[in-house]
Amino acid sequence: MSGAIDRDREREIYAEIRASTPLIVRADGRNFKRVLAEHKFQKPYDERFARGIASATESFFAKSGFNPVLAYIFSDEVSLYFRFVPFRARIEKLDSIIASFIASALTIILDFKDPIAFDARVIPICGDAEVIAYLAQRQAEAWRNYINAYGYYGLIESGLSAAEAEKRLRGMKAGDVHEMLFRMGINLNDTPGWQRRGVMVVRQSYEKEGYNPRAGKKNATVTVTRYRIAQLWDLPLFNTEEGENMLRRYLSE
Repeated sequence: MSGAIDRDREREIYAEIRASTPLIVRADGRNFKRVLAEHKFQKPYDERFARGIASATESFFAKSGFNPVLAYIFSDEVSLYFRFVPFRARIEKLDSIIASFIASALTIILDFKDPIAFDARVIPICGDAEVIAYLAQRQAEAWRNYINAYGYYGLIESGLSAAEAEKRLRGMKAGDVHEMLFRMGINLNDTPGWQRRGVMVVRQSYEKEGYNPRAGKKNATVTVTRYRIAQLWDLPLFNTEEGENMLRRYLSE
């Protein structure tokens, strides 16, 4: 029996592929356009869904056994930054556990009745500067997703078919889409910032008074640093000085 098990393990030719840390794992929802339609979420953005995926990510921080530094979320995408990971950084383990945790947590939070799925990929990273560049790039993608989503559904509401809307948007610049929507009565300046800039989940440090019984009566009260998990819904642009300073602050926690 042990020989058969050993042979089976020999066939697991990808099982020992490892990543180097630090790293980012990005999880993406699979076929979520269909999922959102079936559950009648608002288009192009639904705050209940956004809060659900942010809460699923917060649950990952609190209950997964992993220790991410921060996470950036937009649409159905979650990027988690780690300095250290368990399972000796085996990529199969990281991808499968993180994707399944996010999927199951979101299912519970939003009370889905049908299965949902996420995929995940490991992205090597080197130092805070690369993390900031990566997050700025994903935030830029969030902006493109935002413009295209409002443009697409605006055209659908105006009477175009899905194919016609996609054809109309092809090659249009963001400013042109903005102007087109304004003529339709949709002012993108009135939309919530999280739709175009995303959401972060972070660990925030704070000071708390505690009691040290060994210090004697005079010095029994001490100040200790504690950490809490927080969701940030009003983000600056990461490619600005304000945004970079904010990211560096959380990267140093």
